[in-house]
Parts: sequence; C-alpha cells; structure tokens
Amino acid sequence: MPRPLVATIDIAALRHNLGVAKRCAPNSKVLAIVKANAYGHGLERSMRGFAEADGLGLIEVDNAARLRQLGWAKRIVLLEGFFDASDLPGIITHRLDTVVHCMEQLEILEHAKLNGKLDVHLKINSGMNRLGFLPSVCKDVYQRLRAIPAVRDISFLTHFANAEDASNARVSLQQQIQRFQTAIDGLPGDRCLSNSAADLMHPECAADWVRPGVMLYGATPADTTAAEFGLKPAMTLRSEIIGIQHIVAGDAVGYGSSFVADKPMTIGVVACGYADGYPRHAPSGTPVVVNGIRTRIVGRVSMDMITVDLTQIKSARVGSKVVLWGADLPIDEVANAAGTVGYELMCAIGPRVHIAEIDSPE
Repeated sequence: MPRPLVATIDIAALRHNLGVAKRCAPNSKVLAIVKANAYGHGLERSMRGFAEADGLGLIEVDNAARLRQLGWAKRIVLLEGFFDASDLPGIITHRLDTVVHCMEQLEILEHAKLNGKLDVHLKINSGMNRLGFLPSVCKDVYQRLRAIPAVRDISFLTHFANAEDASNARVSLQQQIQRFQTAIDGLPGDRCLSNSAADLMHPECAADWVRPGVMLYGATPADTTAAEFGLKPAMTLRSEIIGIQHIVAGDAVGYGSSFVADKPMTIGVVACGYADGYPRHAPSGTPVVVNGIRTRIVGRVSMDMITVDLTQIKSARVGSKVVLWGADLPIDEVANAAGTVGYELMCAIGPRVHIAEIDSPE
C-alpha cells in the first residue's frame, strides 16, 4: 500500500473562501491568485473552486497557457509580466494580460513587432520597493504605453507591504494609498490595490478589482484567525503513526538528541518529514493532532519522519490517524509555532505527497 501521507484539497472550501472575498468587496471584481500551483492546491482544482472569480493571477507563463488549455476563458494576469521578448507572442495567442513594472519591459514592448493586442497593468511602487515604477514617472510611462500600437487597455496596480499592520511606522497603508493615487491622478483605467489582508480588514481599499491570495486557501495574513474571518481550510495534511517507542527519563529523541525526556514517555513516529514539505525548523512543542487529540512534536523533524508525544493519548496505536494541519488544526497555528507563515507550508508540499480531493457540502 502507499505511504499513508495524503494532502486532501476541499474544492467546496475554495469556493466558500472566494465567497468571503467577494462579500468583503461587493462592488469589486475578484482576481483570484493561483501562483505557485495555486499555493500547492493544484491549478485544475483551484480553477474549479474559483469558477466564480472574474480572473486568475499568477506569474508562470506556461501555467497561464495551461489554464487556457484547461478551459479558463476569463481574464488571466501575469503578475510579474513577461521575462523576455520571446514571451510576448504566446501572451497574445493565449489572451493573457501582462503587468509592466520596469523600464526594461517597457522598452521591450516599444520595440516588439507584435501581431495582436494585449492589455497591460502598470505596476506602481508605492512603498513595497520590490517591483513597480516610482509614482514620479508613472504618467510618462503611461503615455509611452499608450503610444504602443499593440497595447489595448491600461490599468493600474500596487502591492501593500503592511495591510495587516496599517499603521506601520515605516510604511503605512495610508502612505501607500496616497502615493498610488498621486501616481495615477487624472489617468483613466481600472485600479487594483487590495491583497488578502486589505480585502479582509480594509474594505475602503477595494477598487475596481481586488486580488486575494492566501485567504482563498483558508489561511490568514493577519493575527486574527482564519476562522474568525469565516474562512475554511482548503488543505488538510494527514498521516498515520508508523512506530511507537517507550522511553524513560533521560532518554533523548531524534537527531542531535535535542529533546530529552524528564519522565517516562510514549513517542509516536509519524510518516511525514521535511522532504514532504513539513518545516524542518518546527521546534518541539509544535502542535499536531493524533486520534482527534492535540499533542506536540518532540525532537527534530527529519527527512521522512516526525516524532510526537503520545504519553496522554492512551488510544494511540500504529495506524492511528494524524493531522499535521488543516481540519482540526489551523495551518497558521502550525506555521506560527515554526516561525513561518501558512503560505510557505502550503507551497512546500513535496511531490511525493499523495493529493486527494473532496467537494464537501457547505
């Protein structure tokens, strides 16, 4: 039989979370973000879960083309734009929208000989300082784009650095909004500002479009739990106990012998490790659920196995069911314990993990 480690994707949860995003911005269109293989949930599954979205956003040109092959007919936006002039014919063929975020991309468009039209999203650097044009040059960039025969519609977007921390002393939400508005003042075109945190927490930022990402998969970028926002986990990572050890005070567990028992303990071995995407840096104490009962990791995560405390779970046996995250254990709680974010755990699911899907009733 196959190794008992399965990531189950709930299509109904994806659908539900999209509904939350739409209700948070009832007057906006929704660009559902499906980059990184839909945060590890799969393009085809996410496409079905987000069927009511107005568009999909990602960064991989080949995966955008695959979405068309899978039957997605609505808008697709390349969030980092094109990487080379050779990408442009395919972008036109597959009817993809492209972000333009730097002078190099603008110059490529100006010199390209294109047979067809494309829609462009002009990205503005309002304080994130990753991609985008500074507000001071945006009007000039807009006019240069407008002069390119192949460019059809031009819209505008920016990305918030601290939407979950609106009063951040270095870059506040209001500062970014003001810079964005200054950059596009007097220019026609749709606007898109809100990521998941802004969609959930700052409805005043909703413009023509919102582009939720992690919230669609049932995690939250904020300190508030996903459940408090009405979100449902779309991925549950489950495994089983494959071995049990009984140790005494003074015995150590795992590589480096970093965990030492201070009393007699029962240790369970779970079929899951960092090669499967579980964070190697998750410390002792990271939560896990065995037979429906919460317990904790003890010792270091290894490539194929995790060791957990079964001392108080008298029902535990080889074959007992384990939830690493998802149903009964929020992914954000595991991520917080490991000093990371839910995004990373979703995206890190390893290729040897079996993927199953359900479409649970609402």
